[in-house]
Amino acid sequence: MNDLSIFFQWYGILLILGLSVYPITAFLFSSFFDKGYIFSKVIAVLIISYLMFLFGTLHIFPFSQLSLSVLLIMLFVVNIFIFKRTKKKILNKSSVLLIIVEELLFFISLAIWTYIRAHEPSINGLEKFMDYGFINSILRSEYFPPTDIWFPPFPINYYYFGHLITAVLTKLSSLPSQYTYNLMVATLFAFTFVGSFSIGYNLIKSLKFSKTRSIIAGIVSGMLVAVAGNMQTIYAFFTAYTPPDNPVPLWQLAFKPFDLFTSNGYWYPNATRFIPNTIHEFPIYSFVVSDLHGHVLDIPVVLTFIAFLLSIFLNYYSSTDKQTKLPKQSKNILMRPLFKSTKWNFSMIHILVISFFLSVMYMTNVLDFGIYFLLCILVLGFLLFSLYKKDRKERFREIILSGKFITQCIKIFGTIGVTSFIFSLPFSIHFKPFASGIGILCAPDILTQKGKIGPFLFEANHCQRSEWWMLLTLYAFFYFFVAILGIYIWKHYRTKIKATFIFCVLLTGLSTLLIIIPEFVYIKDIYPDHYRANTMFKLTYQAFIMLSLVSAFVISAIVIPTKKIVVSGITIILLSIVFLYPRFAIYSYYNSLTTYIGIDGTAYLKTRYPYDYEAIQWINNNITGQPVILESQGDSYTDHERISANTGLPTVLGWTVHEWLWRGSYDIPAPRIPDVQTLYETSNIEQARALLKKYNVQYVYIGNMEKDKYPNLSQTKFSYLGGVVYQNKYVTIYKIAPNFGEDL
Repeated sequence: MNDLSIFFQWYGILLILGLSVYPITAFLFSSFFDKGYIFSKVIAVLIISYLMFLFGTLHIFPFSQLSLSVLLIMLFVVNIFIFKRTKKKILNKSSVLLIIVEELLFFISLAIWTYIRAHEPSINGLEKFMDYGFINSILRSEYFPPTDIWFPPFPINYYYFGHLITAVLTKLSSLPSQYTYNLMVATLFAFTFVGSFSIGYNLIKSLKFSKTRSIIAGIVSGMLVAVAGNMQTIYAFFTAYTPPDNPVPLWQLAFKPFDLFTSNGYWYPNATRFIPNTIHEFPIYSFVVSDLHGHVLDIPVVLTFIAFLLSIFLNYYSSTDKQTKLPKQSKNILMRPLFKSTKWNFSMIHILVISFFLSVMYMTNVLDFGIYFLLCILVLGFLLFSLYKKDRKERFREIILSGKFITQCIKIFGTIGVTSFIFSLPFSIHFKPFASGIGILCAPDILTQKGKIGPFLFEANHCQRSEWWMLLTLYAFFYFFVAILGIYIWKHYRTKIKATFIFCVLLTGLSTLLIIIPEFVYIKDIYPDHYRANTMFKLTYQAFIMLSLVSAFVISAIVIPTKKIVVSGITIILLSIVFLYPRFAIYSYYNSLTTYIGIDGTAYLKTRYPYDYEAIQWINNNITGQPVILESQGDSYTDHERISANTGLPTVLGWTVHEWLWRGSYDIPAPRIPDVQTLYETSNIEQARALLKKYNVQYVYIGNMEKDKYPNLSQTKFSYLGGVVYQNKYVTIYKIAPNFGEDL
């Protein structure tokens, strides 16, 4: 198969999935002008993946292409039934044209990033071994939870649902994982761009702007969320600061001429590590380096959730503006309004959908659950407050302190919390969170002596704070437009503020809180010097997404219509700076896009480890299930564990620091390190047999990396304990006999 046929095979599956659930998507996004079309692909993937995960965990259906096909057919039948009842509402000339535009944008985005990724497709470097290994382990699993390939027989203790989604699409498409890994990266980019487009389009179209203006707004939204960097790119116009982990204010550097063909020594990762000992990434950086981590895999879910809340928000305001009489009761209990008012038909179906999205976030990227549960509280709480204000005409204080208002809030958010817990229970029973407490930055000495009060940690010498100029550099772009939004609302506060402006204010408020939190608290993990890195990383990543949506809205709804020369000029300059980032990042990582390699993520093995490549091919073609294979054990971010990562076969121990993080203590994985060394180096057959039995090792892999890692390697014993099943010039694979002395 060539890359073009592989691409269309993958795209075809995504198209089928989206069309199969469009009716239910259109029902959920009834207030959207595009009926939420682009989110139908995301919703279809989530539903099928979740059902497969649920049935696989309960051992009802095995994880197979047949099971997935049955689930897809069932989902399709349900949506045909919905379509027959709602086709007049979901299909009209206007929505069909917009759907065609969105599908075309999705196809182009998918094709562009597939092409870019094909210039350096290697599933190697950073944490790609981890992500690829998870996917391959899931693909080899018959039931769930999947085995941790680096610490068998225990299950993966990581938020791996996004990796499971990748495995589901891999099985549905019938493509090998070395292709689907890179295609999934491209798909995430396409979902991010077009999902943001849909949100931006509907925000502006709800203000009754033209279709052309709304499409421009959608494109600006997609570009800011999926393509733009932050303002740190401005350092490309100055001499580079050294070392790269010790930034200085811009005014301490000399200006240096710059053009699009040179970079002045600018290193694109600096924009994500500008604040020392922290991480503050954003989507385009994630797409460039292409680690399939939870925060990236969750972007389509996040955007779909934001869009769904926006749909509810717009539906409420449109119904109150038109004084629409909505039914108080319905024969279907899921459709009955939770409130006695007819102005907001918020029903149990909304609760279930919100809870489902939140549970998926929890299983894909844990902290996103808390972030977007808080957004849910802000949005629904505001709507509930507005409802009470319109119905009872009470003042702010009276409403907030109203017993009925508090009761309704508890009813809604308590139900969402409990339902989300139930949805995520199949995952939660096998998952132990990594966090060991909430740390307080710059705690007083008297508290550091106590150390801990409940979940709160007070650790000495933990007082990292961001310099004001660092925060300004990273977020000045966004808050320029936030300031414009604030001025606009202040000038128009006497008139009725449109729903979209209020929604953007809520997004801004939450984003600002996410930026502030890491300056005061951190979630404790195993990293001693970078103790607030992951906290800042996970929170500000979401802040970047939401603030990008807000900025695109302000540009489209305020800056462009008002045509203020100064504001427009500053906007152009700011956009030019943030859109320089992908030029640096893509050209650096993908070698200026000069050499097309292809989308096979394991092709690099053919030149770097040709004999390992041949052995890996043999393993994938001849070994079924998940027997344990012994290979050399090495540090994180190295090429050790290349066999387990590329095959999905578990090995005795993988990257130690990662297992330390996932298991909560170094003492848990550490004993396996000398055991692996002993297995390779001992000449004592009984000692080797006992350790092989202890870890249930069925295959032993000996290649150049094993010989280099263990210079005293004793290979003869494996011939007594089993036999050779594969051999090339530099690689030998032994299969261990079930019992010592028996034939294989």
